[in-house]
Amino acid sequence: MIRPPRLPIRARTPVLALLLALLQYPLWLGQGGWLDVHQAERKAAAQMAVNAQLQERNDVLAADVQDLQKGGDAIEERARSELGMVKPDEIYVRLVHGPLPVAPAAPQSPNPNPVTPKQSHDP
Repeated sequence: MIRPPRLPIRARTPVLALLLALLQYPLWLGQGGWLDVHQAERKAAAQMAVNAQLQERNDVLAADVQDLQKGGDAIEERARSELGMVKPDEIYVRLVHGPLPVAPAAPQSPNPNPVTPKQSHDP
């Protein structure tokens, strides 16, 4: 029997390290590796947050639709708040919180009554 030549121990270590690195590459950096899984998890978490916000908005809109379909109170409330509608013989008072707006001052000309000297040519 013929034996293949054996590598010395000092030459085996780098070869084994290289083989280990080649085996680890697909696990960490290859398609479907840990890096891809981590990025996919981050994208999924971000999309779930967006979906939660949209679901909350949809729930509010569904509740509004249900209120509008069930009774006239919601319709009357919307008409009053959004359109400013009032019933006959009703007085509408609007309370504004905060400082009152100041009307802008009328623009003033630099010389309101200009006097021009008249030249008289009376003989």
